[in-house]
Amino acid sequence: MNDDTQEINFDGIVGPTHNYAGLSLGNLASQRHVNRPSNPRQAALQGLAKMKFVSDLGVKQAVLPPQDRPDVEALRRLGFCGSDAAVLERAGREAPMLLAACGSASAMWAANAATVSPSADSADGRVHFTPANLATQFHRSLESATTAVVLKAIFADQRVFAHHPPLPAGAQFADEGAANHTRLTAGQKGLQIFAYGRGAWETKSLTHFPARQTNEASEAIARLHKLNRSDLLLIRQNPKAIDAGAFHNDVVAVGHRNVLLYHQAAFAEPIDQVRRWFEEAAAQLNAIEVSETDVPLADAISSYLFNSQLVTDGRGEMVLIAPTEAREAPSARGFLEKLSAASGPIRRVHFVDVRQSMDNGGGPACLRLRVELTRREIGLVHPGVILTEQLYAQLQGWIHKHYRDRLLPADLADPQLLDESRGALDELTRILGLGSIYSFQRAKAPDVHRLR
Repeated sequence: MNDDTQEINFDGIVGPTHNYAGLSLGNLASQRHVNRPSNPRQAALQGLAKMKFVSDLGVKQAVLPPQDRPDVEALRRLGFCGSDAAVLERAGREAPMLLAACGSASAMWAANAATVSPSADSADGRVHFTPANLATQFHRSLESATTAVVLKAIFADQRVFAHHPPLPAGAQFADEGAANHTRLTAGQKGLQIFAYGRGAWETKSLTHFPARQTNEASEAIARLHKLNRSDLLLIRQNPKAIDAGAFHNDVVAVGHRNVLLYHQAAFAEPIDQVRRWFEEAAAQLNAIEVSETDVPLADAISSYLFNSQLVTDGRGEMVLIAPTEAREAPSARGFLEKLSAASGPIRRVHFVDVRQSMDNGGGPACLRLRVELTRREIGLVHPGVILTEQLYAQLQGWIHKHYRDRLLPADLADPQLLDESRGALDELTRILGLGSIYSFQRAKAPDVHRLR
């Protein structure tokens, strides 16, 4: 990354239906907190406070809006009919888990929203976006269409931004977005690393829990984004890590610029190819491997130590933004204390409270999608989503106005919750200036204003 390029963190705003339904097999935190009361207001405020903290560090920060939930149209496609209220009531009575899936606020974890390649890496010199199809989880597969609409609204100039549809939604091309993807750099030159859990046509599973990303999905995205094969690495996730609860690679590894921080059990093979790429680029790689002895894999996953944001602050120093759970776990805290005292590339460690998200299996890094842009490209981003002091205050007020402070999965059948959520989203699109990005907005009859 050169001085003309900035990494912007686009964080998903936690939606009004944030709840603990335990939908995600292999996500241990999600399973552990199933059916407990959630606090959507607190969740959204915690996420917003984390964004403000990152912005105050001098890192450019932006927001992505929540999705319309419960997804009544998905329920209609599955045979529930009648008014919105009738659909929700019947689904809650006959298929509560299906209602929970259609009511999930999981789009808050924007690391899964898409895979993004900067213009420096793409043969056509454009920034490329591919929304993740999230095909291995039904509740998440509902997100891709709206994600595509949102990204096109924010990055609208097709001369600069290239938008691809999600990959075909079959098991062979299951794609989890940037949660299994990172980019390291040697100057402007970039190495894109895709971590995958399985081959599309493997006949024997190596894991008990679902291995979500396929090798073939990663290859397809690399082709769509016109990446140079010599600057591309596909590496298998360690099956041991997946079965320990690292359903995405960003639970056990994080990279930024020329630093790769990873657990010993993150990958199924040594990172020799990463080292060779840096050697050929005549650049230094700072590879920080954390051993099982220093931080047991179970501790790394429960504390989400590696699901931290690794960023360069306004002073040009690299810092780690970790969840408070990593401070509370003795082994993770001990490692981080050594890391910050070592005078290495990571100068400081900061802790943020995103416990409402953590209890559903998403840490600081899960909540953001990284987009690397040149100054010219930043100027073409929709300005309404860039976090400013004014927008921060507006969003705080908006959350307090619209969000409940307690929610159970059974509450998703309440038609009043749907009305509250849609009212909130309608107002949010006006705050952000995004226009009618939701289908319920586009379905409204145009307002008729009579002249008097």
